[in-house]
Amino acid sequence: MGIDTNDAPLGLTKQGHACVRLHKEGRTLVIDPGGFSEQEAALGADALLVTHEHPDHFDELRLRAAMEDNPEAQIWTLRSVADQISGAFPGRVHAVGHGDTFEAAGFRIEVHGELHAVIHPDIPRVTNIGFVVDGLVFHPGDALTVPARPVHTLLLPVHAPWNKYSEVLDYVRAVGPTQVYDIHDGLLNDNGLALFGRMLGAGGPGTGGAAHAHLDPGERVSLAR
Repeated sequence: MGIDTNDAPLGLTKQGHACVRLHKEGRTLVIDPGGFSEQEAALGADALLVTHEHPDHFDELRLRAAMEDNPEAQIWTLRSVADQISGAFPGRVHAVGHGDTFEAAGFRIEVHGELHAVIHPDIPRVTNIGFVVDGLVFHPGDALTVPARPVHTLLLPVHAPWNKYSEVLDYVRAVGPTQVYDIHDGLLNDNGLALFGRMLGAGGPGTGGAAHAHLDPGERVSLAR
């Protein structure tokens, strides 16, 4: 799978925890404005994507605020989330799954993945999908999904109850991106962020050539094509 898109510059703003905002030609796409991200993280969105139902990724109040703020905004997510919010916004919430492709506010989206990573065998796994945006950047949600296509920029879940450093590093190597930015970092203090920075940087065993960087909430970068 692989979709060509236009060459308009794509900007990325890191928000709290697993939330990011993508910007292109005056349009804004927000992914996973959950309970650990800012109250206003989803406001101003033209389109919203949600990877799964856990509250650090899916916060109904934040989504409702964004949908009410912009009557043209729409949500794309998996069925378990869509069923919880679609009744409030008829025709504006779309359920998608692995292998689907669609356009959202001018962004071209591919859906990859099906299940959340294993937290513990005693805890049932929920569904989880990841999104490749404009063939350039991949947000995997809470899973170490390797998309069946090249990825230039990987948004990397660095810290969670379901992962450990060796898995995080091997995941970067398996995806083989050019650039890596941290997400899912809301439970890390400055010491933890510095440790992951060293281990995924020049002081670590090597990411297979991917450049790693941490962005503070509110920090914005331009993504190379």
